[in-house]
Amino acid sequence: MKQVPVKLEHNGKWMSLKIGFEEDKIIIPEPISEEIKIKSIDDIEEKKNMLIISTKNNKNFKLASVPKVLLILKRIILMGCSAYRLTAYFMSPAIRGGVMISSAKWEKGAIAVLNTGIWFVSKEKQICIPLDEVSGIDLTKREVQGKESDVVQINHIENDEVVTSFVLCPLTTLQILFNYLKDTTKDLDVSAGELDPVSAQVAMLVYSGMDTHAIENMINISNKQIESIYDKLIKTGLVEVVMTRREVKLTTKGVRFVSEAVKT
Repeated sequence: MKQVPVKLEHNGKWMSLKIGFEEDKIIIPEPISEEIKIKSIDDIEEKKNMLIISTKNNKNFKLASVPKVLLILKRIILMGCSAYRLTAYFMSPAIRGGVMISSAKWEKGAIAVLNTGIWFVSKEKQICIPLDEVSGIDLTKREVQGKESDVVQINHIENDEVVTSFVLCPLTTLQILFNYLKDTTKDLDVSAGELDPVSAQVAMLVYSGMDTHAIENMINISNKQIESIYDKLIKTGLVEVVMTRREVKLTTKGVRFVSEAVKT
């Protein structure tokens, strides 16, 4: 059994220890004394140098270590845990902010869909797309080695930019993956009729980068009306507040200052 040094959170405190691992389990020594079956793991989340491992029986383990150790643990977990998983070619990220990434290439590996993320795993990469950041999934075509091939296109938001990844595998498998991903992320869908036409138009103008004042002028609505639309969009989870603009009026002191200023 191999061992790696980690820091593990226990009863609200971090403790340094060495955990053991094999292909089918992770052994945490005393005083925690826990054996985690890899197949019992149904989710992992990575936050900087910390890994949160969740099991089917609702146990969570937070551990931190150097990137090299986390890389080993993630590979073992992703290739053996309870997840929808398939072998495929992927290109991730392929497009960022509408611009094709020059170094992007197809890589052979595995796709694993867990409770909180879609993982791309190859010899060189372990990339996670959080499910709550997925902005679109499509079954489309893309030129691969000189011919049109069916691919799954996954768009997600990263640092306020739309990033696109592609998955390539046999069409029958691709259709299953597409259906699975659509079902997994269905909570992010907006049903027809949930938004009135004006609210939908405002959402599109926000997406295009317009600020509030420009939107008011574009579709000729008052600030009171757009505030009401924003309330609907916030309620449906389509937008979030990033800045509150203030409107002010002059005090008596301000009026006195301006009055004196215009005399000079």
